Amino acid sequence: MVEPSASESSSNRYDISTVDLVDDRYEVKQSAIRNKYAVRDGAGNVVLRGKQKMFKMKEEFPFVTGDDRDAFTVKAGGIMDVAGNYAIIDAGTGEEVVVLDEDFSIFVENWTIRDPDSGEALATIRSKNKLLSALRHLVSVANLVPNKYEIFDADGDHVGDIEGKFSLRDAYTVSIDDATGVPKEAVIAAACVLDALENQ
Repeated sequence: MVEPSASESSSNRYDISTVDLVDDRYEVKQSAIRNKYAVRDGAGNVVLRGKQKMFKMKEEFPFVTGDDRDAFTVKAGGIMDVAGNYAIIDAGTGEEVVVLDEDFSIFVENWTIRDPDSGEALATIRSKNKLLSALRHLVSVANLVPNKYEIFDADGDHVGDIEGKFSLRDAYTVSIDDATGVPKEAVIAAACVLDALENQ
């Protein structure tokens, strides 16, 4: 029997039991309803759908699979978080898989994906354009210009991108070049959550 490598076993620790994302590229698109998203794989199939629950004291984003089974929920750690942390909770196990931690800055949008127990950083998502990030916080019309982000692993190596597209509704392409130790579901969820939060 072949033993999994350290990087594979560490990646498996952060897998979500209800979701199996095997592609390296996904399209995230906002629907006509604000803060409601569909995620499609390379073949155009919907693999995840998520939406922000409105009028909640703590922000909450439940996701379902393409065939409408509960997948996971992203829940804010604090009441009405402007900057804070969001736990991804596996619908199959009820366990926290990872935590999305926003490092709030007026100049740049940085998110860190962390181990829920140790707080160890697993990946970071950083805006590529500091000027655009600042403008998006200060001038609402700047939200019409799509933002772009880079994904880095725990060692600071580039492993992927989140590329915004010009569209009537927010749309992103999430590409994972080498995600051996980066949880894909967390990156996809972060793409939806950061878009929803940064457009508030």
